Amino acid sequence: MGKTIDFIFDFGSPNGYLAWKVLPGIAARTGATLNLIPCLLGGIFKATNNRSPMEAFGEVKGKLAYEGLETKRFVQKHGLSKYRQNPHFPVNTLLIMRGLIAARRMGVGEAYLEAVLKAMWEDGQKMDDPAVVAQVLTAAGLDAQALLAATQDPEVKAELVANTEAAVARGVFGVPTYFVDGEMFFGKDRLDQVEEEAARAV
Repeated sequence: MGKTIDFIFDFGSPNGYLAWKVLPGIAARTGATLNLIPCLLGGIFKATNNRSPMEAFGEVKGKLAYEGLETKRFVQKHGLSKYRQNPHFPVNTLLIMRGLIAARRMGVGEAYLEAVLKAMWEDGQKMDDPAVVAQVLTAAGLDAQALLAATQDPEVKAELVANTEAAVARGVFGVPTYFVDGEMFFGKDRLDQVEEEAARAV
């Protein structure tokens, strides 16, 4: 039986998008099961006193430029030519993360995930605007009205909070974070290690 890769995820992380595009291949090669866990990155940051790279390293000469170079290399290596930095970044993801919880409960989680990822990191949409979100979901053939209404469901809100708190309790401080049967890895540049751990004999 293959291992399980828990993926701590928030739409607001460009590296989360990039990692998600690579993880299915890792799962296929290793026989692992992917388990995407929706969490609120802002909540993780607040609980761990962390900050985004833009805030943390914005005044470090050359640091963000190098981060951009690493991203370019990653995109080229994995053929992710559709990736575009979102012009509205950073985006408040509370609505769309609650929406992912709701979509899963309604049985359309995969379609919702792909539609919102594309809107955020390929099409440059402003995904903290409910009207834009509704347009994106409708274009993807989803019931935007029902999904947006469900984001106000107390159970949906509570699930996102619980996921976020559980992630912090496991040692998570940012996205993308992965757990391979309990072993924690952070960042898109750790995906080779994730694959090695997933392939390791149980």
